[in-house]
Amino acid sequence: MLIARLIDNVWATRKAESLNGLKFMLAEIIGGTGAGQHLIVADIISAGIGDRVIVCTGSSARRMLGNDDIPVDAAVIGIIDEDCNFE
Repeated sequence: MLIARLIDNVWATRKAESLNGLKFMLAEIIGGTGAGQHLIVADIISAGIGDRVIVCTGSSARRMLGNDDIPVDAAVIGIIDEDCNFE
């Protein structure tokens, strides 16, 4: 799992049919060795821009979507409430 901050929405007017209905966002990893890297995440919990979130990747992300055949590699699974310093 990763800690990231959501920094923007990602709009895709054309995408694979299996991705219809999913909300995509641009996330920046904060803390750890990947700090500063960006990734596109599927937001399944209605987080918003500026939120610090927990992101799972790989097959765990697909399981969170309920379908191992969906081509998603990262999903937001939690919003961090407590004011911790990860940066």
